[in-house]
Amino acid sequence: MIYYSKRCSSPVGEITLVCDDYNILGLWIKGQKYFGDTVSGEFTEDPDNEILNRGKSWLDDYFAGKKPEISSLPLAPIGGKFRQEVWKILMEIPYGEVTTYGKIAKEIIKRTGVTSMSSQAVGGAVGRNPISIIIPCHRVVGSNGSLTGYAGGIDVKMKLLEHEGVDMSKLFVPKTQTAL
Repeated sequence: MIYYSKRCSSPVGEITLVCDDYNILGLWIKGQKYFGDTVSGEFTEDPDNEILNRGKSWLDDYFAGKKPEISSLPLAPIGGKFRQEVWKILMEIPYGEVTTYGKIAKEIIKRTGVTSMSSQAVGGAVGRNPISIIIPCHRVVGSNGSLTGYAGGIDVKMKLLEHEGVDMSKLFVPKTQTAL
């Protein structure tokens, strides 16, 4: 399988977009934990790729303060059924709002009919989101308002939330970070 990539600058650092012939498969911030781990193989730099340019245009709109629709992009994050369900819920979190790992766990129970779901399991899936920013994992916080578990770094999570106009007064950076 051939994967194409494009690097672009952003207010949160260098971003790498990755796609196949049809869909965006990844968006990683330089230095991000799990960088590229869902795509096996090499990336071929392709600055003129139409799919990647659509992703770049989406990011440009996002960082310009617009609220581009996630559905306007062909996305195909690679992951198992549970992760896919979590990522689908992430895409439903509105701009400028946050939710908690626990609320997502409750939603998974409701949608799938499982009898229980841990916030930690949800956190693992959120942390492995291969299309960060577009699939807004940065909008998930701890039930107590802690800004924890962002693979791109807490500073980036804070910048993204502030950019979206989230009320940061009830949110805080914990003294120790969890490792997702």
